[in-house]
Parts: sequence; C-alpha cells; structure tokens
Amino acid sequence: MSRKEAFKRYMLLVLGVFFIGLGIAFAKRSNLGISPVSSVANVLSLKFDFFTMGTWLMLWNCLIIVAEVLILKRNFKPIQLLQFPISFLLGFFTDIGVWMVSFLPANAYPVRILMVLVGVIVLGFGITLTVISNTVMNVGEAFVDVLAKALHKSFGNIKVIFDISCVALSILLSLMLFDFSIVGTREGTVITACCTGFVVKWFTKHLQAPIERLLKGGA
Repeated sequence: MSRKEAFKRYMLLVLGVFFIGLGIAFAKRSNLGISPVSSVANVLSLKFDFFTMGTWLMLWNCLIIVAEVLILKRNFKPIQLLQFPISFLLGFFTDIGVWMVSFLPANAYPVRILMVLVGVIVLGFGITLTVISNTVMNVGEAFVDVLAKALHKSFGNIKVIFDISCVALSILLSLMLFDFSIVGTREGTVITACCTGFVVKWFTKHLQAPIERLLKGGA
C-alpha cells in the first residue's frame, strides 16, 4: 500500500468516527437510549455532568482497550494502540455532535423516535466508513474480536453477549445512581442494537466498491 492510499484510508477512518459520534449524538438527543456499547457512558454522563458525554465515552472506550491489553498481553499489536487516539476523537466528535443537534426539538415522542432512527442511519454510515478504511477496528468490535479469539467462540455470539452485558451494566448503574430508576437505557437502545447491523450491511454493499476505487485511484 502506498503512503497516499494509507493517508486516504486513515482520513476515511477519521470521517467515519465523526459520523459515529454524530449518530450517538442524535440518539442521545432523543433521550430514548443509545447504542449498547455507549450506554454505560450515557448513564454516567446523566449522573455526573462534570464530564461531557464525549469524555465519559472516551474513558469507557479506554477502559475497554486496557481490557484488550490484559487479555492479549504480549500478543497485543502496537498498531492497536491507535485505538486510544481514535477513542479521543470519538469523544471529541460526540461532543461536537451533541452541540450540533442541541437546537432540534425533542418533545414529541414520534420526533424522538425519528431521532433514534436518524441516529442509527448516521451511526451505521460511520461504522461502514471505518470498516471500509481497513485500518483500525472500532473499540467495541476490536474487544469482541479479541474475546472471541481468546475463548475460541464465534464473533457474532460474543458480540451479542457483549452488547447484552453493556446494557445490563448500564441498567445496573442506573438503578444504583438514580434511586432504582432506569435512566438512559430505553427502547432506543433496543432499536439501535437491532437495526445498526442491517444499516451497515446495506451501506457496505452499495459503498464499498466505489470508495475502494477512490482510495486506490492515483495511489
């Protein structure tokens, strides 16, 4: 791979991370819950607002990366350290996204559901760009991949278990922090969990070939 193509791929990765952050912001604005992997950070941001949603998300992702290092130990590849700056970028872009959508009305329930759906589409688009970039995996997917290989289980099965674990942890935190009330994890979390994969599959089918041509053209 030439340096020019590598540069394009990492720029595509950054662009994808921006859209992931924006998708998270749309879902958060709905106040109906966000994606499973981000749900813990969402609950913490609602209780401890001295940090922004983006900062909590960054800290949560860094904790997941540390878990990867502990599992892999010497087998942890140095290039995967790029997950740390990517986590910082995601937190930064999420906060920008929260600011961008803050003016949108979010009172009527149908509008809030629409925000969740828009968030799913934008999130799925962002994930697709990061996958096509073929550079560094998203933190959530990277951890699932590490765990699946360590346990000799399928990626899909571990992904389901991981998502359920994140949601369960967010609900537990909510019950502990909000007087036995479930806050920040609602139907939007379920919608995001069920639909994002289909959105990514659709975008990948239609965008991978043309984007690959752009990445390799003139490289």
